Amino acid sequence: MLKRIHHFIFLALFLISCKESRTTENQVENGKENNQMTDSLMVSKTDKKTIRTVEGLADTTFVRLADFSDGFAYDLRYATENNFLKEKVYECAECYTRVKTVKALLAANADFKKSGVKIEFFDCYRPNSVQYKMWEIMPNPQYVANPKKGSIHNKGGAVDITLVTLDGEEMDMGTDFDFFGKRAYHDNFDLPQEIMDNRKLLKETMEKHGFWSTRTEWWHYNLQGAHKDKVANFKWECE
Repeated sequence: MLKRIHHFIFLALFLISCKESRTTENQVENGKENNQMTDSLMVSKTDKKTIRTVEGLADTTFVRLADFSDGFAYDLRYATENNFLKEKVYECAECYTRVKTVKALLAANADFKKSGVKIEFFDCYRPNSVQYKMWEIMPNPQYVANPKKGSIHNKGGAVDITLVTLDGEEMDMGTDFDFFGKRAYHDNFDLPQEIMDNRKLLKETMEKHGFWSTRTEWWHYNLQGAHKDKVANFKWECE
């Protein structure tokens, strides 16, 4: 009889031990899952792009536009061979410009978005060394500004742009970027109404925010007063 009691107690203790072991294993596994979820959340937070603010920055400082907004589109042609020079003159595709130009672009783009479109960039600030490269390829002031004098692109106050929908579909402006002909002129009104409306939206909005246009190039806009700045040769690093 005593042996049977001892056997029953041993069996009960064994079953309790197994249950505790399974509970501990489950707690460990749950802990692993929780840690994995936490790690995943940490990675997501780390990977999320941080948008900077222009507050406190000097107006003449050169900055990377994408650091201050993720609401623009880019098709930086001179970092490719898809341009009128048929040569790549930038080492990498980046849109840099001065802080005062960034402020005006952010304000203009906020207005464009109300109409369901946003700015796409063909070119932004252009180092004077790049202007020399372009002049070597095309030494003609009708197409390329003489680098000895420089252009407003070299001063960080000019941008070449178009409009795209918020989904990235390019708006019809009548010609491609850097089309040298009357069809690209602002005062050419012999164009379909859709093209005229698209150009009007681009021009009026940019002028509202302190830019002025070039008569022969629907894509080119200069920030008012930027012609007074010095030609610069600031160069960004390529990753």
